[in-house]
Amino acid sequence: MTEEELIRRCSRNDRTAQQKLYEKYAPKMYGVCFRYVCHREIAQDLLHDGFITVFSKIGDFRGEGSLEGWIRRIFVNTALGYLRKKNVLQIDALRQVEGTEASAVERMETAELLRCIGKLPDGYRAVLNLFAVEGYSHREIAEMLGVSEGTSVSPLMIPSMRRLMTSLPLMKV
Repeated sequence: MTEEELIRRCSRNDRTAQQKLYEKYAPKMYGVCFRYVCHREIAQDLLHDGFITVFSKIGDFRGEGSLEGWIRRIFVNTALGYLRKKNVLQIDALRQVEGTEASAVERMETAELLRCIGKLPDGYRAVLNLFAVEGYSHREIAEMLGVSEGTSVSPLMIPSMRRLMTSLPLMKV
């Protein structure tokens, strides 16, 4: 089945097509959700919520860009919506990572790096994901989070955050 056929059938609520779309994108989108919330159960809930949105809005997909990119944006927005609702997008003091030696960060394996990122306050983790993983500009991040552009940049200027960011290319995300 072509992507166009899959989209057309999903927009008609064809359960078989929806299942195929889910099976194709669920693992990646679960990863997106988990990077923002770092809790398996919450990420599963967000995965469910995100696919409800995908299936209800798939008729709006215009083919401008990739289907995966369109779906990913829905999941990023779903995760940010959850964080907004929990009022955790305050860009507050960095707790656990500050003081980490640069050499330790450089030697980290991917799993350890993900665990370290998981310890970041939610607002910092959201900025890091949006900028370093998703590729949004600070202007876009500021708009998405409802903060100033300077507030979006400031977490990434902390030395330990900069060291973490230099390690991100090692990650398979």
